[in-house]
Amino acid sequence: MDYGMIGKIEKAKIYSEERDRMKFESFQVQIQGDNNVHVVNYNHGLWDCDCEFFASRAVCGHTMTMERVLKGMVDIS
Repeated sequence: MDYGMIGKIEKAKIYSEERDRMKFESFQVQIQGDNNVHVVNYNHGLWDCDCEFFASRAVCGHTMTMERVLKGMVDIS
């Protein structure tokens, strides 16, 4: 392994431990619920989920799960 790669690996270790460097802008994730797989989207501060509860409340257990997982890395409205 060359010295350039070693430096990049060390930088990646540092960055990965400093979570405040990162902010997610958008992503999609599948969450295996008790009965079904649900798709959660995040786009510039707005959550969306394909479950029925989200459709009526604009929040659900799936979106709240992702807020917990990504605490400090996404904007929470």
